Amino acid sequence: MIKLDFAKCGGLIPAIAQDYKTGEVLMLAYINEEAWQETLSTGHAVYYSRSRSKLWRKGESSGNVQLVKEIAVDCDCDTVVFKVEQLGGAACHTGHRSCFYTHIAPDGAVSVDEDIVFDPEKVYGKKEGK
Repeated sequence: MIKLDFAKCGGLIPAIAQDYKTGEVLMLAYINEEAWQETLSTGHAVYYSRSRSKLWRKGESSGNVQLVKEIAVDCDCDTVVFKVEQLGGAACHTGHRSCFYTHIAPDGAVSVDEDIVFDPEKVYGKKEGK
């Protein structure tokens, strides 16, 4: 098994979630060694929540789980890409399919290019899951 370099970045490494069929980048989160091991053993994406200082089992509140189909590791073993099947339609806590729904044109114009899949206030009990 590959050994990820958790020590380099203080115990956390970036984990990019990407739709395994389309290649769409859904989100960026972080994993620690415990999240990595649980992801490997369950096949479900598990992250480390920096704001809550605990494991974050994707979908435990929203039901929008990520089934890991493949994992890519970068050349330095300090970043991973989880190629996932996004169940429930949305990866973002704001209710969007992807966290990357805001786009900036070369002229600086900002646009939001995605519809909301679910109402975060109904799912999390507060506005935009914050």
